[in-house]
Amino acid sequence: MKVSDFDFDLPRERIASQPATPRESAKLLHVCGDTLTDRHIFDLPNVFRSSDLLVFNDTKVIPARLFGMRGQAAIESTLFKQVALNTWECLIKNARRLHEKDVIDFYPPTDPNAEPLQAEVLGRGDTGTVILKFLTNPNELFAQLEQYGVMPLPPYIHREHTEYGEDKQNYQTVYAKNPGAVAAPTAGLHFTNDLLKKIADKGIENVKITLHVGGGTFLPVKVEDTKDHVMHAEYGVITQEQADIINSAKKAGRRIVSVGTTALRLLESAVDEEGVIHPFSQETSIFITPGYKFKAIDALFTNFHLPCSTLFMLVSAFMGTDRMKKAYQHAIDQEYRFFSYGDACFLEK
Repeated sequence: MKVSDFDFDLPRERIASQPATPRESAKLLHVCGDTLTDRHIFDLPNVFRSSDLLVFNDTKVIPARLFGMRGQAAIESTLFKQVALNTWECLIKNARRLHEKDVIDFYPPTDPNAEPLQAEVLGRGDTGTVILKFLTNPNELFAQLEQYGVMPLPPYIHREHTEYGEDKQNYQTVYAKNPGAVAAPTAGLHFTNDLLKKIADKGIENVKITLHVGGGTFLPVKVEDTKDHVMHAEYGVITQEQADIINSAKKAGRRIVSVGTTALRLLESAVDEEGVIHPFSQETSIFITPGYKFKAIDALFTNFHLPCSTLFMLVSAFMGTDRMKKAYQHAIDQEYRFFSYGDACFLEK
């Protein structure tokens, strides 16, 4: 398939730079077959069925964007993927200024006079990344990132160095537990503790699995044919207990509702041809395009995605490309907000 088959015209003003306040006030497009219904996130307790099993991704986003200096050169780095203890592949602006064995001094964005967090350049990655080794106690790195880093917002959301304060809360799900993501599972950003309680009060159960979302989710598709695209790998975990809960629900004929595309990708990586979920603890680079047979999930709650992105390809595989283009056009016409801080849709076949 051509990547251009998944293109659509999205006005710039439809891209959200801040989340809805409160989170439950965001718009919700309910896509049930060919029927489109405009709702809000606070309607979810009545949209989900009492027998549904919701599957959340409980990864926790680390403050992976760092600002620093190499000599007199300003360096902006975003942790992309962990490759060893204290060693990360990074996306770096001005990477051409860096050479092997260079040391970068990173500073807190609001305190340039603090003692720097240092990292040594080890070399280059295969996809234009730079390999950095942080010169600190490995057991302290995540804690230091809380001081020195800011949230790794998508490139279409612009912030000045000192404007990231609210994003530490906004760009994190309320149920985030396991640190390791460098991008948020954005569908989950819509849920508050109050909304989760209202959903639970309806008898709707949930299970939380973990996929550490990687920086590759921000990278554009640069090929013309989908068969030539190499998907980024992300590390995921489904325990035996979690698999048993999901399989029990499936056997009982209950719907498995994935909250977000990251949970979906992990579930579809762990399922066999008979639809049985198995324990999983490894990387997945699953790439879902139209023609894929879904074996793990029955419905999907997700945000609105970029044109020509792997995630728009995924929702097109689930619902049909023409149907999703019509739904997205409806969302554009009705002034829905797109991408990470935007509105959401609930997709039922």
